[in-house]
Amino acid sequence: MTLAVILSVVWLGYVLALSFQLKSKTTFQASPLAYLVLILFGALLVQSKKDMSAFNPDLDGAEAYLAEVTMYDQQKPNSFENLLEVKSILVKGTWKDAHGKILVYHQSDRLLKPGEIIYSKGKPEQIAAPTNPYEFDYRKYLSRQEIYYRQFLGKDFQLIDSVRKSTTEYFLVHLRHKIGEMLKSRIPDPNSTQIALALLLGQKKELDPTIREAYSQAGVMHVLAVSGLHVGIIYALFILMLKPLKLRLEKARFYLLGVILVIWMYAFLTGLAPSVVRAATMFSLLTLGQMRERPPAIYNVLAFSAILMITVNPDIIFEVGFQLSYLAVLGIVMLQPLILDLWLPRARVVEYVWELASVSIAAQLVTFPLTLYYFHVFPTYFLLGNLLILPLALLIMQVGVPLMMVGWIPVVGDVLGWALSWLIWLQIRIAEMIRLMPGGKLERLTMDSAGMIFVWGILLIVVAWQFGQHSKLVWLALFSTFILLGYSVYKEFGHPARELIVYQGKKSQLFDFYSSGMTLSWNNGLDPGEISYSVDPNRVQNHWPQIPGTLEVFQRDSSKVEFVGAGFSFLPRENRLIWASPPQSIHYWHGNSWQSFPVSSSLRIDSLAYRIVF
Repeated sequence: MTLAVILSVVWLGYVLALSFQLKSKTTFQASPLAYLVLILFGALLVQSKKDMSAFNPDLDGAEAYLAEVTMYDQQKPNSFENLLEVKSILVKGTWKDAHGKILVYHQSDRLLKPGEIIYSKGKPEQIAAPTNPYEFDYRKYLSRQEIYYRQFLGKDFQLIDSVRKSTTEYFLVHLRHKIGEMLKSRIPDPNSTQIALALLLGQKKELDPTIREAYSQAGVMHVLAVSGLHVGIIYALFILMLKPLKLRLEKARFYLLGVILVIWMYAFLTGLAPSVVRAATMFSLLTLGQMRERPPAIYNVLAFSAILMITVNPDIIFEVGFQLSYLAVLGIVMLQPLILDLWLPRARVVEYVWELASVSIAAQLVTFPLTLYYFHVFPTYFLLGNLLILPLALLIMQVGVPLMMVGWIPVVGDVLGWALSWLIWLQIRIAEMIRLMPGGKLERLTMDSAGMIFVWGILLIVVAWQFGQHSKLVWLALFSTFILLGYSVYKEFGHPARELIVYQGKKSQLFDFYSSGMTLSWNNGLDPGEISYSVDPNRVQNHWPQIPGTLEVFQRDSSKVEFVGAGFSFLPRENRLIWASPPQSIHYWHGNSWQSFPVSSSLRIDSLAYRIVF
């Protein structure tokens, strides 16, 4: 309700400002209010979706259920993954209609296909919340796709309807699968096939971890994610063909409408990734503007495409791909011309390289704060990777798109498949070469919300520099720096001098003890995989070392473990911590934050993660 009231007030202010602008014919601009209206409208949609998509407990009491398969199986190490849409459930001997999605894993000899109906007696389980601090919240990630349950089926289910639907509901899903199978048959090198599926169809789940790491360290992971780059290449291919055709105005307009259709077919075929929808919308509006000989303003195109995507799926605003995509485009539009003007090469080849480098630098400047916030890694050689790999991506798309269209023809498909395999092989070799270079990435970097706002604010000041009022901009930059430093000092003084973090593994615990700038650790049985997934995120967040020192222990027998100089002991048989003197506070991790817990003379360690401040 509050958002709706604010939106109404801002909308009224925009209408009045626009009316004033038209009547007075001044230079006053009402467009900032228009953008604010769009932002508030998007926030209202997100809030409405949050209120409407509350957890549906229909499946909690189900004894059995009928569900429809919605995708092709994805290969996992010991099973196949699929997503089911529940149609009806059995409760106390009575069938009733129900809805909900279940992420399932099965070991059937027969692969499941979209449109098939299965019957299962098993009861799905709710996806658990993260146990440890700053651990990846898989439950929240899936809930934004309206998935709240998962289940291991094994072979304990029955296929009720083995005939796939003849409707158009899964047409694109089947088409995408057929194209993927065709690419696998035409491309001889398995590694090249993985890249082709990711680059052309957006299917990244089959990527080898080593190859993924090579592209990540080269700073070109966006090449593997079907994005605006790929849509832009397809758009450019068709637009470049327009001039040689020398079509009349009416025929040219029909051709451009065909280009828009092709772009959106590709967007649907690749699964409507946020960056693809943004690019498809942007190029569609640009094409329509070209038909009218009046291209729209790029900021209006971006705002319209964003609100369109939020309207269709409000939760998309939380997706990293959506955020990075729009930030990258804004960075290129706002900063790339300024960077390009810093140097004017005389040689045409050098000028082309500098233009490509300026685009990469502009996008990286705007997106790196968000990258550090989510991934804590910065690719040192991102510029080299983009200069070497992006031109190859252009060639790969020029071969890959025709292969997707005519790859069914035996000889033509084989030739195109071989050429595509060779180009991708070369791209992988370059990425591997960059990965093996020393100092290829800076790891364990962090940036909080305040840091991101500060960096983006400074970049806006840089952009505004060309419009004058330099003294005001300098004072604004100094004031922002002062505020950030003050906030950092406040956070540092608020950090306790001594604290203990208790992490929970599947069957055991790990203790991190921080005291006077040193971090010491005691592992009670967590394996390296659990430490990487469950423990390291908190260490990164607190700037603690990846491999802390060892917390010294003294143990007379198996009933008690004493931690030398730490002021607490552990009773393994009772799973209980006891203190030499009571701590200042105790907290447990719940709902992605620390919650207060009563202080007592001891603490029984259960399935929760704890933070004890001394």
